[in-house]
Amino acid sequence: MTDSSLRVLCVDDEPGLAALVAAYLERDDGIDCEAVAETDPDAALARIEREAFDCVVSDYDMPGRTGVELLSAARETEPDLPFLLFSATEPDAIAAEMVRAGVSDYVHKRGGVDGYTALLRRVGHAVDGEGGSFEAGAESVGDGDAEGVGPATEVALDGVCTVAPDGTFEFVGEEYGRLYGYEPDELVGEPWQRLHPDEEVEHIRTHVIPAVMEGERWTGTSEGLRVDGTTFAESKLVSTASDDRLVISVSPFDEVAGGTAASD
Repeated sequence: MTDSSLRVLCVDDEPGLAALVAAYLERDDGIDCEAVAETDPDAALARIEREAFDCVVSDYDMPGRTGVELLSAARETEPDLPFLLFSATEPDAIAAEMVRAGVSDYVHKRGGVDGYTALLRRVGHAVDGEGGSFEAGAESVGDGDAEGVGPATEVALDGVCTVAPDGTFEFVGEEYGRLYGYEPDELVGEPWQRLHPDEEVEHIRTHVIPAVMEGERWTGTSEGLRVDGTTFAESKLVSTASDDRLVISVSPFDEVAGGTAASD
């Protein structure tokens, strides 16, 4: 271990998964790190309190203490510790908790190597100070019931934000802001309408939001507006958390569909 090496604590109540995450991190050529595995959140908290770590990667659903509860306890002694959730729990189900606790990042735990590849990239971003957000990896989305929803497909949704009940951005992920040409802090507190042309705002108000507020997950395409005034077709998933926050995941549509797309 060199002076530039990172120490990462990997927490998962399934021993095999904790060890696997640690092994992926240590074997990756892009990150020079020592990865330590823990299966008990309380034991992990004790290690955070007595040892130095550059980042924590934790599951959410664990016995005795969730990943967010572990983060909240850890931040009492390490307020700036980057903390990533690597979980199968859908982000819309825990969005309010992640916002309140200040989760640095979110990566969806899914089968195959894609989830681990995304995790490696996010760990690097968090340690480099590019975190302060939670972001979703690929989500499996099916047929929707709202207007503008396409057929079932595997959509790579890289940017995530939450919108408060008053219609303003509350939490903006690094990738989400980048898609529109903004730093995340430039969008927090701004109305969601800022990122869409007027005609698209009306479509979202009349077709998307009503469906989502009735409990549906809306998937489809819409037109995004960048800071330089240009527009692009975006593939989007919109859902709602239990406290009426909107949770939005988005990627450029051409990256998902593999071709040129027009907005709805």
